[in-house]
Amino acid sequence: MSNNRRDFLRMSAFAAAGMSLPFNGKSAMLDLFAPKKLPAFGLQLWTVKEDMAKDAKGTLKKIASYGYKQIESFEGSQGMFWGLDHKDFKKYMDELGMKIVSTHCDFKKDFERKAAEAAAIGMKYLICPHLGAQKSIDTFKKFADDFNKAGEICKKNGIRFAYHNHDYSFKAMDGVMPQDVMMENTDKELVDFEMDIYWVVAAGADPIAYFKKYPNRFRLCHVKDLIRTATDHESCHLGKGTIDFKTILKAGTDNGLKYYIVEQEAFTGTNPLESAEVDAAYLQAFTM
Repeated sequence: MSNNRRDFLRMSAFAAAGMSLPFNGKSAMLDLFAPKKLPAFGLQLWTVKEDMAKDAKGTLKKIASYGYKQIESFEGSQGMFWGLDHKDFKKYMDELGMKIVSTHCDFKKDFERKAAEAAAIGMKYLICPHLGAQKSIDTFKKFADDFNKAGEICKKNGIRFAYHNHDYSFKAMDGVMPQDVMMENTDKELVDFEMDIYWVVAAGADPIAYFKKYPNRFRLCHVKDLIRTATDHESCHLGKGTIDFKTILKAGTDNGLKYYIVEQEAFTGTNPLESAEVDAAYLQAFTM
């Protein structure tokens, strides 16, 4: 079949679908093909960690003013809730019109308590943020077993467990990709994944291929742009780098992606809060 014939048939099918939609005073076809905005987006607090350490409440208030509706925390010296009781933290989030949807944490220490506290305030995820490069692919199989156990604890509390990647899991070992080992040896009923798009691209892998290969496994993502330097790569403000978020996030959304979390790594001459504001403006105008 010629390309022209195939294109004609495809467009005819789209037109038929559009004609079948109810008419509500505007073109159903326009709705069908209209660019889609993100339903909401969040900020990983690592982006503004120094500001959070100095004034957590003041920093969160600024974040809310930039347009963020969600946050993802991390477990630092002040804990996941920055020195506050988990219920007091949620109360302040409510006042700001934001939700804490997830946090990075040590899942091998006091995890039952963390899962219970997260569930009590309506959080969705506890996430393992880092494992590090390993010498054996078998170690990643062991990690998968650990993830399944953590996932059981989360499931018991009505929340989910996930793993956040860096570049090392997208670098083949003995012809096998560690990321695939972890994804194929974890129970999809217990374990999800948070794709850090920056690190997938930095490792030379294809985010879209992974979204399609493992549909409904990547439920969260880190939205972080990348520029190439003379010797390596570094972070930059969203929209100023080389990552095609329009195509990548659409593919992710089509394959089960639900949470879009900005994580801005510091780079020369930037202020973390100003960067968070710039990135929020980019996503507020973003369509896919």
